[in-house]
Amino acid sequence: MEPGEPQEPQEPREPGPGAETAAAQVWEEAKIFYDNLAPKKKPKSPKPQNAVTIAVSSRALFRMDEEQRIYTEQGVEEYVRYQLEHENEPFSPGPAFPFVKALEAVNRRLRELYPDSEDVFDIVLMTNNHAQVGVRLINSINHYDLFIERFCMTGGNSPICYLKAYHTNLYLSADAEKVREAIDEGIAAATIFSPSRDVVVSQSQLRVAFDGDAVLFSDESERIVKAHGLDRFFEHEKAHENKPLAQGPLKGFLEALGRLQKKFYSKGLRLECPIRTYLVTARSAASSGARALKTLRSWGLETDEALFLAGAPKGPLLEKIRPHIFFDDQMFHVAGAQEMGTVAAHVPYGVAQTPRRTAPAKQAPSAQ
Repeated sequence: MEPGEPQEPQEPREPGPGAETAAAQVWEEAKIFYDNLAPKKKPKSPKPQNAVTIAVSSRALFRMDEEQRIYTEQGVEEYVRYQLEHENEPFSPGPAFPFVKALEAVNRRLRELYPDSEDVFDIVLMTNNHAQVGVRLINSINHYDLFIERFCMTGGNSPICYLKAYHTNLYLSADAEKVREAIDEGIAAATIFSPSRDVVVSQSQLRVAFDGDAVLFSDESERIVKAHGLDRFFEHEKAHENKPLAQGPLKGFLEALGRLQKKFYSKGLRLECPIRTYLVTARSAASSGARALKTLRSWGLETDEALFLAGAPKGPLLEKIRPHIFFDDQMFHVAGAQEMGTVAAHVPYGVAQTPRRTAPAKQAPSAQ
């Protein structure tokens, strides 16, 4: 063809055999790219009556030591002013933070298996903070990408009266007095403590460890030990081996965990279940362990592991388990767990508790 000579029109070519596949791949990559640019759609909040509701105080979820010092030493007005001035600074994670993250990891698995089910964990921030402080709490929750949609900010009043309205299955707080109020109202509750050192916990499996007596079970057996000694206790447990113990304050929470575990079991995922529970008790297996296990069986419940320590310290075993939280009614065991890096929570129930003073000294209420 000579230069400048008009070209003959060309017949359109048929696409090659791999062109359609390549185009589909480009389209899929573009879709993923733009999906990542779009804001993430958060799941819908479940109805409270359908969910397992975990209420946490702001000082349980976040570290607020400096803020609490200001509140105690300088009063509420200075406290609120400080919070407003720092509302764009996220709080550091507190002792309940890894537990809440593990709850959300379980929720993701549940929603994959049961997209339309509301039988999931629902986390409520329960605090007596002033509503003005809510902006900093919201900013902190968004900073860590937590899914907490329900808030209860009571402006200095106790939030305990709202727990039943939220259908609370478990209440965690850094305020021991508020926890005792919740226990008195028949709500599973515990005072949560930060560990003495940080320990890496599982990101994919929620691990919860329970003491037995005065936590899952009543304090019946502890009363016998206190009144008559260990020998009488062993005799009593043997004689009543087939009589279930009465329930303790956290029996309902173990029941809720068991219900969610069964949703994974029904899909053939028992060995891959993202919830694992432990009974960690000072009882001896041979002399008093059977009654504990038979009591759980009579309730239709079980724990994945049962550790009978016969009075040995619990801290070293908990260090191996690395639970997100460990519940015990005795501060001695809570302190031992803390020393080994375990987030421990005290359940103020039963005969082992220090009697309350009838006329407590007045002190400034904590900002939860």
